[in-house]
Amino acid sequence: MSKLGNLGARLHRGEISYDFVGKRKIWYGVSILITITAIVGLAVRGLNMGIEFKGGAVFTTPTHMSTSVTQAENYAKDASGHEAIVQKLGNGSLRIQIAGIDTGQSDKIKQELAKDLNLNPEKLAADLVGPSWGQQIANKAWEGLGIFMVLVVIYLAIAFEWRMAVAALVALIHDITITTGIYALVGFEVTPGTVIGLLTILGYSLYDTVVVFDSLKEQTKDITKQSRWTYSDIANRSINGTLVRSINTTVVALLPVAGLLFIGGGFLGAGTLNDISLSLFVGLAAGAYSSIFIATPLVADLKEREPAMKALTKRVLAKRAQAAAEEDLAADRADDDSADAAPAVVGPRNQPASRGRGRGRPSGKRR
Repeated sequence: MSKLGNLGARLHRGEISYDFVGKRKIWYGVSILITITAIVGLAVRGLNMGIEFKGGAVFTTPTHMSTSVTQAENYAKDASGHEAIVQKLGNGSLRIQIAGIDTGQSDKIKQELAKDLNLNPEKLAADLVGPSWGQQIANKAWEGLGIFMVLVVIYLAIAFEWRMAVAALVALIHDITITTGIYALVGFEVTPGTVIGLLTILGYSLYDTVVVFDSLKEQTKDITKQSRWTYSDIANRSINGTLVRSINTTVVALLPVAGLLFIGGGFLGAGTLNDISLSLFVGLAAGAYSSIFIATPLVADLKEREPAMKALTKRVLAKRAQAAAEEDLAADRADDDSADAAPAVVGPRNQPASRGRGRGRPSGKRR
């Protein structure tokens, strides 16, 4: 068995564990700090909305263009008076996006761009995108997100309990906020692909959370009938028991996404991959983090406020204190007994019988 597999087996059996729930205040503090940073990024820099949401024109050149991306950006800016986003596609053509222009401006910009690029205007494809279309996409995305959240809360409340539903909802909001904040700080363009990526990570984050919740539900059956473990103790065991599984799932999911983001979008220059790959990469990592460090500790916090769980915690702590006192008393008695023991005998043991048993007696023959 591999070292990781052996570690997972020991974690599942409870032979070793890390106190995730006991240190929940640390994780809450880290999450609050990251969330505040994301919110500040959204408030200060805002999202770099793509042309699909702002409206504008997209010009596509023929293949194998010798013009560089920087030159095309300067040409587009001079022709339109707006900042342009230029991407070099795999076939060598250029995709030039200019936001905030109408149909009349588009025709004029097309003529000037074709002249600067030494192209026939007929060979420069132009597509107009109205802002109403992007607004419809945004509205549908918000509607889908709202419906998804409501269905998640209802399902978890029925399948588990309302406290787990609340904790899962908080974890999902946590993941969305962090992911959108990273987009604002990095400055990547927000496109319909970004929206798809955001909706995708919600399902992944929820799956990872439900795995831990299912284990927690099984282990907390008839919890009040025993006095050995508190609810937080069992919650911590549930996290440790599924920890290796969560790590493996996250790493396997992140590897291809990292390939899209860092190799495809960064090294190879396929910028069109950045919009969806960044949301997936950040969202998958945040989802795994929230499942372990946010959702389950939050459930433990909510459950520990119940009167039955408070009584159980009090009973468990009293029993542990009594057991510790008995161990100390037994140790003191053992020390006293060893101090009162008789000293050991010094000298040779089992001394052999003297051979001169008859010495000192007169010897003589019988007469």
